[in-house]
Amino acid sequence: MIILLPQLLLGQDSISTTKTDSLKVFNLHQEPVARKPFGRMLIIPAVLIGYGAATFGIEGLKNVNTYLNKQIYPETGRKAVHLDNYLLYVPTVLVYGLNIAGIKGRNNLVDRSAILVMSNVIMTGVVYTTKNLAHEWRPDGSDRYSFPSGHTAAAFAAAEFMRREYQDVSVWYGVAGYAVAATTGYLRMYNNKHWFSDVVAGAGVGILSTDLAYYIYPSVKRIFTKKKTDGLTMVLPTYQQGAVGASLVHVF
Repeated sequence: MIILLPQLLLGQDSISTTKTDSLKVFNLHQEPVARKPFGRMLIIPAVLIGYGAATFGIEGLKNVNTYLNKQIYPETGRKAVHLDNYLLYVPTVLVYGLNIAGIKGRNNLVDRSAILVMSNVIMTGVVYTTKNLAHEWRPDGSDRYSFPSGHTAAAFAAAEFMRREYQDVSVWYGVAGYAVAATTGYLRMYNNKHWFSDVVAGAGVGILSTDLAYYIYPSVKRIFTKKKTDGLTMVLPTYQQGAVGASLVHVF
């Protein structure tokens, strides 16, 4: 935190203070991300994950899985489209590519990379733990690790990462990221690797993983960057309304 005390103006007949009566307060150690209410953050992921989980006990939702599988994968023996193995990385690559191109996102290289790692650790842990607990057969019968879709979770985690980094620049970056993620989910069903409920739940896990990473990262960062000093006092030059002056600054 930084407090700027009333400044002393030179070049005027008398000593004056800043325009406001109160002290000006600036945040020197700015948070890397802005938090939003935790409960609101959970709503959409909870609905998506809840839908996927509900298919284990509601026959009607199982029938939706079967119906959509027949509509999206009506043929047997057709060649799989492997684009889904690469699309999940596109939003993340775009975030770093845009920063290299000079279109800056919300966080610097260190902060956004740490958030990305945290998001992927959370997402991977949830996906593989749930796969082993659910033990759901894939539509093609290849194994019992269908629920939730890991590819979709990774794609939506990356899409939410892109949205959060560039939401203050343009909403269309987030739209593009989510379009790529949705295409990844669709291709997982097109390739007969996942049920609709797997994809929906995977999307929820991915979004939640990234949002949790953004939520907890500021606290984690403070732990590792906490200053052991009581503060520092400095005098800085200022210029205001044609007058040169000085401000007493205390950093703590």
